[in-house]
Amino acid sequence: MSSQTIPTKVITGKVRLSYVHLTKPYAHQPNQDPKYSSTLLIPKSDVATKQRIDAAIQAATQQGVSDKWGGVRPPMIAVPIHDGDGVRPSDGMPFGDECKGQWVMTASSKLSPEVVDLSLQPILSESEIYSGMYARVSINFFPYNSNGKKGIGCGLNNVQKLEDGEPLGGRTNAADDFGDDLPLGMPPQYATPAQQPQYQQPQQAYRAPQQPQYQTPQPQQPQYQTPTYPQQGYAQPQYQTPQPQQPQYQQSQQPIDPITGKPMSGSVMGI
Repeated sequence: MSSQTIPTKVITGKVRLSYVHLTKPYAHQPNQDPKYSSTLLIPKSDVATKQRIDAAIQAATQQGVSDKWGGVRPPMIAVPIHDGDGVRPSDGMPFGDECKGQWVMTASSKLSPEVVDLSLQPILSESEIYSGMYARVSINFFPYNSNGKKGIGCGLNNVQKLEDGEPLGGRTNAADDFGDDLPLGMPPQYATPAQQPQYQQPQQAYRAPQQPQYQTPQPQQPQYQTPTYPQQGYAQPQYQTPQPQQPQYQQSQQPIDPITGKPMSGSVMGI
């Protein structure tokens, strides 16, 4: 049976989820049975969704008269939807700021709801399912008679996540809690990433310094060149044993007589 033929069933428009317990059942009171649940924040501007909810509550009321309440319509029927600009029915205190301009309603179930993405694929990561995200929700209204209280309840069927939103519930992240400063005496290397200086990659690639290359000096051998000789016509030098030189004696000449022009026979000239 489709939702169009179930008068008590509604598929909401885009709503914001709060107090999300979609992956594990949760009991709000110690004596309550744990249930899967979420509070729906329905924008007052979404008139079509509000009209469908009102019609479904009327259909559930008729079921209650015929089935739960013995054919009598109670003068006061508790309904699950409330004005977020008013006060909470539980304690008379104002709703939170996130409820301003919204209709507020809680849906629950003992059975685990399916939570899917836009492609209708199951969302397996619990971190993707949180208070503050936006979704469409399948809900069903039913009459109840519990401990003398008669009213209309809202059952949770399935959830389709539409988009992320700012988390609700006062939860902060680690950077908000610990990123402002360090405990006294804490070394700076333990700073959170927000406190550490931002390293910028140098424009030029870093080159490691070159280690000097040392070579063991080799002893230099004297360079000898073999004399080259012509291949032809080369005569080996002839070495001769030097002969002792004999003193040369010249025979002394006889003096000439200047007067006679003849050799002098004696020491007296003119003879």
